[in-house]
Amino acid sequence: MSSDSILTVRSFYRALTLRVGVFTDSFLGRGRPLAQARLLFEIGKEGADVRELRSRLDLDSGYLSRLLRSVERDGLVEVAALESDRRSRRARLTAAGLKELKQLDRLGRRFAEETLEPLGEAERARLVSAMSEVEKLLNLSFTRIAVEDPDSPDAKWCVGQYFADLRERFEGGFDARRSIPADSEDLRPPRGAFLVARLDGRPVGCGAVKSIEPGVGSIKRMWVSPAVRGAGVGRRLLLALEKEAAGLGMGLLRLETNRRLQEAQALYRRHGYREVPAFNDEPYAHHWFEKRLSDS
Repeated sequence: MSSDSILTVRSFYRALTLRVGVFTDSFLGRGRPLAQARLLFEIGKEGADVRELRSRLDLDSGYLSRLLRSVERDGLVEVAALESDRRSRRARLTAAGLKELKQLDRLGRRFAEETLEPLGEAERARLVSAMSEVEKLLNLSFTRIAVEDPDSPDAKWCVGQYFADLRERFEGGFDARRSIPADSEDLRPPRGAFLVARLDGRPVGCGAVKSIEPGVGSIKRMWVSPAVRGAGVGRRLLLALEKEAAGLGMGLLRLETNRRLQEAQALYRRHGYREVPAFNDEPYAHHWFEKRLSDS
């Protein structure tokens, strides 16, 4: 990593914090303290579980509790235990909180308009395009991928989203009971591994690898949330799966995919997977690939 790259990143963050007023005592210099404003945005109109807020904002329990108490004292938020689980709490905006959120949203919109107003059309297009690209890359950079138990709530949620996606995209739908199974025991070491990708504490992707014979693994359950597709999360998941597979003694990886998943086929080809004759009877597969990890 070059020194010039580090200097450019630091310069960008200095410019960004100056422009949005991080060092002032209010949101965009004209409203509520920035941390409180961010908290109100995250609670939103639907409310949010306190544990989810802590994960999403990457805050320790003590600091989040102080923030919540400050907006509670102002009559903007109510925090109550859930009836289904008294140990969990949910934060909701009051009527005053919803009004405050609306005002903050107007401030944000006005700031965006003032950012673009001095620029010509071509310059505006450049800035908006650059911001979109920076957001994608920052999301990719801050996405965390970790081994997860395949029966954890987030792992099950990801697989459920994966199946729903296949049902929508495949001709004639998708029935998991007809597909080659990947049972939980197959996706735990030493027989396999299940990975979950998270952004701001929320799951945005998953993937798994399981052993199908000595030294040979099969990639399964590759899914990326539509919210982050095109940002490179799939590539990072695939590379992380290859690393896990190598650690489990798998020197050859295989996978099958449906013809409707063209972006997945392109991803595999870009990363050295070559198409081979069918090696299983997966009813939803039209293409079969494999890769020797020693060729990486």
